[in-house]
Amino acid sequence: MLARTVVITGASSGFGRGVALRLSQLGYNLVLAARRGHLLDSLAAECGNAIAVTADVGDPNAVEKIARAAIAKFNRFDVWINNAGVAALGPFDAIPLEDHMRVVQTNLGGAVAGSHVALRHFRERGSGTLVNIASMLGRTPAPYYASYCATKYGVIGLCDALRQELAAQDQPEIRVCAVLPMAADTPFFDHAANYTGHTLQPFPITDAEEVVEAIVGVVEAPQDEVTVGMSATAAVIAERLSQTVTHGMTGALTQLLQMEEAPDAPIEAGNLHRPVMIGAGVHGSILQRLDMERQAPRGH
Repeated sequence: MLARTVVITGASSGFGRGVALRLSQLGYNLVLAARRGHLLDSLAAECGNAIAVTADVGDPNAVEKIARAAIAKFNRFDVWINNAGVAALGPFDAIPLEDHMRVVQTNLGGAVAGSHVALRHFRERGSGTLVNIASMLGRTPAPYYASYCATKYGVIGLCDALRQELAAQDQPEIRVCAVLPMAADTPFFDHAANYTGHTLQPFPITDAEEVVEAIVGVVEAPQDEVTVGMSATAAVIAERLSQTVTHGMTGALTQLLQMEEAPDAPIEAGNLHRPVMIGAGVHGSILQRLDMERQAPRGH
């Protein structure tokens, strides 16, 4: 049987790296895309039958380049995973507008561009699976994550609309999947632009490996939408029972943990406009840092 080919954006660390390593064990061909080409080269070598494509998904031309590279090497691709993402966290009007726009360009623009390229190819072939990595913050928002939430709401809406189109056009062999994790212990929070004035305090935190397995799961057996972990399931139920209460509690708790109790920290530009060297693994430093902060004396 011919090995299936999977395109993964944001493959240099976090979920993308974890999914690449897992799929390589399952015998897939891989097309690995991200801005940090040096990390992709070593990952491609580790995975085996894989190629690396240095690309910024915020540029639609770069997304087209990824597709061309996949077809040139493997003649096709069967699965496209839009995983690349960035964030600028803090009070909405304290974050430079160009940073908000960069979040939109990467997270939502990259998903739109990747979905456009993937669906064109899948229509030509008559089948394929598009996987968009959304977030529970696309269902249950949080303060100080405004532009990030906006992009993830957009990704979920994009998936819903595309499924409607495919159903109306009677193309059941093309699947559109959304994966909705909670905050996870990846380098995401090492990379995020931080305008809060405090160390970042995400909650609750999901094991990155659990999210990786969920993404691999929809590659192998597509589902329309997958929430990852008990916390995500509880959040969905709470949202359905009482949106007002859920949003109020989430907002109050985020305000307390992030803006009132968290230790002070300098403003950090993160990886919004250029890649950073830190954070090259599947897991990040968030759990270790939070544990150290909990053991430190109270106060800033």
